[in-house]
Parts: sequence; C-alpha cells; structure tokens
Amino acid sequence: MENNHKLWNEQQRALRIALGRTEQSNKSIELFLTQHAMVHAADMSGMEQWSFEGEIWENLDNETARHIPPKFDHSIVWCFWHATRCEDITMNMLIAGASQLLLRDNWQKQLNVAARDTGNAMDAGEMVDFNAWIDIPALRAYRLSVGQCTREIVKTLQPGEFKCKVDPVRLQQVLAEEAVLASQQWLIDY
Repeated sequence: MENNHKLWNEQQRALRIALGRTEQSNKSIELFLTQHAMVHAADMSGMEQWSFEGEIWENLDNETARHIPPKFDHSIVWCFWHATRCEDITMNMLIAGASQLLLRDNWQKQLNVAARDTGNAMDAGEMVDFNAWIDIPALRAYRLSVGQCTREIVKTLQPGEFKCKVDPVRLQQVLAEEAVLASQQWLIDY
C-alpha cells in the first residue's frame, strides 16, 4: 500500500509539470487518466490496479460508510457524494458544456436523495437524513458513470485547453441548476 501512495505522489508531481507545458498535452492526458483510475474503483477504468476507492470500500459495511465519526462533519458516503458531484459538475457542465449526469441520467431518483448540489451547505440534520436515505449501490454506480464520462471528455481535450478559463455562462448554469447553491458562491469563485 505504501508503494501505491508513493507512486501516486510521484505521478501527481509529473502531472503538474506536464499540465504546464502545452507540448506535453498527450503526456498530461495519459498521466491524468492513470491518476484518475487510482481515485475510482477498478471497474470504472477497466484497469485492474490498486485504487484509493477500492482500498476504502474493501470490507466496509454500509453502516460504517453512513456513520459520521465524532469530531468529524461527514460520513464516507457523503465524501463520495461530494467528490462525485464535483467531478460531474466540473467535467460535464464546465469543461464539456453538457448536462450533468445527475439530471441527464436521472441519478437523483436512483440515489434516493433530494440534494442535487455538492452538499457543502448541508446542516447536521440534513446530513443525518442524507446518510440514512442515500442508496449506496446507486452512489457507486453513479460514481462509475461520472468517472467513465470524465475519461471520454479528457481524451478529447486539445493542446492549450488545459489552461482555458471557464466560460462565465457555464458557471451561471451551475448556479441556475442548483448544482452549487447560491449560498456557496465561494465554490463558484474557486
């Protein structure tokens, strides 16, 4: 496991360097796809390799995944929701200019949640309800779908597109669809 974390760190440094060099766009994409596979379940990329997600879910029961530990604000399930929502919004809405998969593929109903934002504004009561009701197998399936879509988007990026600023119209669409709540403007600014 320690070697996997070391490899992750080394590749992350190489990716940061490659992203800064337009002539290394193919290397950037290759490194991104490798790193991306390491944060998703192996089923997402089809690469049979170690991943952080695989490590987390190994021997993890649903009760533990839904539990918010003392002195923490979030459960493991919420963290996966948040990361997946951020990826769906960023890749589909902001980069591809497409619909978010949550709405396009009716994941919200399958997940059994009312939330459609990143979850940043959930209070303690909303967090308890969210953890009680979210369908964990659907969450894992949604995450897999988002990850696969991300890979297709990244493969189409052209040299120079890595440094493009986000279209303000797309940012407004994120707010209009309540993918990020207006009260969380800092996230849009970020």
